[in-house]
Amino acid sequence: MNLYEALTNIVGEERVSAEQEELYLYSRDSGAQPPGKADYVVLPKTSQEVQEIVSLANSRKIPITPLGGGLALSALVVPDQGGIVLDMKRMNQILEVDETHRYAVIEAGVSQGELKKYLETNHPRLQHSTPEAPPTATVTANTLIQGHGHISPRYGINSDMIAGMEVVLPTGEITRIGSCALGEKWFTRGPLPDLAGLFVGWYGTTGIVTKISLKLFPKPDFREVLAFKTDDIDLLPDAIFEVMHLDMAEDFFLITQEKPDWMNHAFLVVIVSGHFQEEIEFKKKAFKDLFSDFKGKNSIEYIQDLHPALEQRFLDVPPLAALAADFREGGGFQYTGAILPIDKVPEAWRRGKEIAHKQGMVCSYVHQVLLGNSIMFGFNYSFNRADLEDIQKARAALEESNRVTLELGGMIWKGEKSAQQMVLEQMDPNTSRLIKQIKDFLDPNGIMNPGKWEVV
Repeated sequence: MNLYEALTNIVGEERVSAEQEELYLYSRDSGAQPPGKADYVVLPKTSQEVQEIVSLANSRKIPITPLGGGLALSALVVPDQGGIVLDMKRMNQILEVDETHRYAVIEAGVSQGELKKYLETNHPRLQHSTPEAPPTATVTANTLIQGHGHISPRYGINSDMIAGMEVVLPTGEITRIGSCALGEKWFTRGPLPDLAGLFVGWYGTTGIVTKISLKLFPKPDFREVLAFKTDDIDLLPDAIFEVMHLDMAEDFFLITQEKPDWMNHAFLVVIVSGHFQEEIEFKKKAFKDLFSDFKGKNSIEYIQDLHPALEQRFLDVPPLAALAADFREGGGFQYTGAILPIDKVPEAWRRGKEIAHKQGMVCSYVHQVLLGNSIMFGFNYSFNRADLEDIQKARAALEESNRVTLELGGMIWKGEKSAQQMVLEQMDPNTSRLIKQIKDFLDPNGIMNPGKWEVV
């Protein structure tokens, strides 16, 4: 039996495709990286279907690439060696929300928008950590790539919030991790051996997560925004430290853009929240007092007349006003997610500007502080998708930004293949050897998203 027939026997003809126009879409993402080539696209609806597909692929040694929303921009789910793209978006059931124990169990295809709307409608006192991404981005994929959300400055990155998972291993076996391996509750993944780490950050090279349990958090009744600005970027590390030391911010991000002119400053945006209006007023006063005489009068200025439309966009979840504007024709956008120590922000700021100007681009930054000890520093680049020279400039800017990130002692978040190789080259050889040993053990036939985290 040929592969197409075998796949249709598992999921039916309506959920398998080898049509060229569909394969074209599944062979690339919206970033600047070169396309790959998918041979088949399959849309499973159950864990058992995923199990059968993976078992089939493993028996025939056919590559398989799991796909969430496909919005990482760095070709993490673009197939390098052909084979099957496993589109998980039909697995979009919200299976359980336990309000007492504050967790949600969802299938891998549930989108950020779907979970947000479900909680708002059925559990309005709870929220999940929503990333700055389109609502079609999937919750599980963002969690597995160690993404961050709108409450990450307070509670950590989204992978810290995993309470359990169900995984189809490359050999086709199904396993559960956390308390769900022992009973019906999905409330914690400890104090067992923490096997979740075998699948977090691996880009689908060690297995396919089909269900995940995420911690939920109290949703305050009140939220307000405070915005400050400065032209002295050397003040930023101390400013970040003091904001986080107050331990009152729900969200905290920095933005700048060289165009329009009014955006050509360093803006510090602090979101405060609380269950009582008095709590909000106390927090607002604390932040205003903090910067009223910070390192000298007016070194950091409070913006009293923030436009209501901009205020609302900052308060949106996700805060869409923090998205980098696209100043080019062609609609292309790419960024390097640099996880940096906060004391490296001024140097990264200056060097990022140099890279943008070297490539003839407008500098644009979005940075989110993560628990106070690091920052997601976004080197953002716009490009014209229809202009090959412009695409090459974006790739060159990405590569140089990745090198700067490593030079500054940072980590590259969801890096493209070349960035992964940079990381592996700099990594302790015993660590990279361990990565290879784990991949080889879990995936002896090398079928899972081959080419990613490729230790040579």
